[in-house]
Amino acid sequence: MRDDTPDETHRARLGRIFDEDAELYDRARPGYPPELFDDLDALAGTGTGCRVLEVGAGTGKATVPLAARGCRITAVEVGAGMADVARRNLAGFPAVEVVTADFETWPLPAEPFDAVVAATAFHWIDPAVRTAKAADALRPGGALAVVATQHVAGGTEDFFAEVQGCYERFDPATPPGLRPPAAADVDTSDHTSEVARSGRFGPVVRRRHEWDLTYTTAQYLDVLRTYSGHRSLPEASREGLLDCVAALIDGRYGGRVTKRHLTELRVSRTRQGLS
Repeated sequence: MRDDTPDETHRARLGRIFDEDAELYDRARPGYPPELFDDLDALAGTGTGCRVLEVGAGTGKATVPLAARGCRITAVEVGAGMADVARRNLAGFPAVEVVTADFETWPLPAEPFDAVVAATAFHWIDPAVRTAKAADALRPGGALAVVATQHVAGGTEDFFAEVQGCYERFDPATPPGLRPPAAADVDTSDHTSEVARSGRFGPVVRRRHEWDLTYTTAQYLDVLRTYSGHRSLPEASREGLLDCVAALIDGRYGGRVTKRHLTELRVSRTRQGLS
């Protein structure tokens, strides 16, 4: 396990590293639990006819389910390869437009949106821009919906303890003894504080879902190859790490491991028009 949360120095570079292999990202990365989209309907007003601006759409992991619920979507994605795959995945939805651009400099259209949605992407956007520009994009009372996903304690817990030896051997930046946090201990106060400081939104409402996903050795290695922190390692270190992880899964865990995810939805509405 490696912490892939970017600092400011590396944010832009790491945020674009996903585009190096968009097809792998699309194949290997999981989507989101269906309950998340029920929550989006209830809290952010997504659904038939809702006009959505999606920030950091990737290959459309969240865009496709939103489009299937009848949303009209403008999806902004900085990676040209990722955007191309998203267009292919969304070819059956004429009410979706995929724009290749970075959100920070992309000119907002004149017509405001009902919701701004960012699924596992908001942390890649410049914090000096993201909240204020999301507010500028919304109609009065419109919703900012941020989806965050984190690996938490659960699943094949012994594996995630043992695999730290691989990370400490091949990635010297790995803190000793790093473990996935318990879901209850995941701190979301930074987002709450950022939204409050902007002065543009009301209170943040949250919904959380824990879910497990089981991977074969090959599937798990493919997921690791999509992580920015792993991709940024020197090639020899990255390949040594992946070989070490594979040997552990095959040798001690029967070729399969289960990873527990925490998906959290954070919704806040623009102050204008709030009762």
